[in-house]
Amino acid sequence: MLKARAVPAIIAILLLFSQGCASCAGTGQRMLGVIEGPINDPGNRSLRRSILSFGLSEFCHQMTTHNAPLKMSEDSPVIGRFYPRTCAQRELQNGDLFVTFAGDGYAWTNVSKKLTFTMSGSIEYNQDFLMDGSTMYAYFRTKAVSASDFKTHVIEQPVANFLNQLTPIGDSFGKQLVSGKLGEGFTVIREANGTADFGLGIVERGQRPFHPFDVHGGDRITYENLRTEIHQNQREFVGPIEVEDSGRALYMTANLDGVPAADVLVLAKDTADASFRLYFDYPVAGPLSGPPIFGDVVQAGVEYRRMLPVPKGQYFVVFDNTPSAGTVAPQMNPFDDRAAVVNYVIQVGDAP
Repeated sequence: MLKARAVPAIIAILLLFSQGCASCAGTGQRMLGVIEGPINDPGNRSLRRSILSFGLSEFCHQMTTHNAPLKMSEDSPVIGRFYPRTCAQRELQNGDLFVTFAGDGYAWTNVSKKLTFTMSGSIEYNQDFLMDGSTMYAYFRTKAVSASDFKTHVIEQPVANFLNQLTPIGDSFGKQLVSGKLGEGFTVIREANGTADFGLGIVERGQRPFHPFDVHGGDRITYENLRTEIHQNQREFVGPIEVEDSGRALYMTANLDGVPAADVLVLAKDTADASFRLYFDYPVAGPLSGPPIFGDVVQAGVEYRRMLPVPKGQYFVVFDNTPSAGTVAPQMNPFDDRAAVVNYVIQVGDAP
């Protein structure tokens, strides 16, 4: 146990976490790393919960300003995304975190092709954290899923859509995928510079989820570092990416396999939201709702690197494998689905 005289010093550190200043939070986190041993002591769990509670006020903000990539397993490509639109949280009498959320998203299967859905749920998390040097591993273990509702919105494949009207195969698939993932809980790995990494289930201290690029260190904040599989006539909406200050830029690195080329588009959030709505409501992908603020092409076998200065705001990076947006016009063959496999990392950093 920590000695009583050490507690005031810890409380001073906690006050740093409660400020909006990112550098202050980073300083506080590094100071926690200095006393890693006592902090990680099993007997100090209640103290860790008190420390973590200072950051939990941001839980719903973080949840609604990120998407949740959907994968069949931790090291498999992304097959869809869930976008939380609403979130409410409260601390229960036992100290657990109770979260209610709702949102929408899409997924791809070889039976349905694109499937869009709505989902809501209520989960009780048993939260804790451990320090690994100045890196914080925050664990959100699912204690109870008190409600979970998955409803299919549209299905691209006509045969699958017809079958879904007879028996809700889309809902059954979604419930199995979502209930399994909700039950695993998740881990947030936060660096002192503010970069956060996410892993489904419990990621042991010192370990990392699979990422295609090694971007540890530096002063850029990594938004996502993943591998996605974008099938024929599909697109990926990566965001919202929040740029909190002026003088910043999006840094995008990617490589492509499976098709000769794919479009990389950057959309302001309002255009991205309207474009997502069209993608969500209609079985077949059509044009975007408006022009992107930036468009480029990633080619197979050539590492893609771009820096895009942007003003303060929220943005989406869209990887497009359709003939209805961007400049690449991939051939559509219903008997030969050519998926674009994209390894990418998107970061926010200072503009030159």
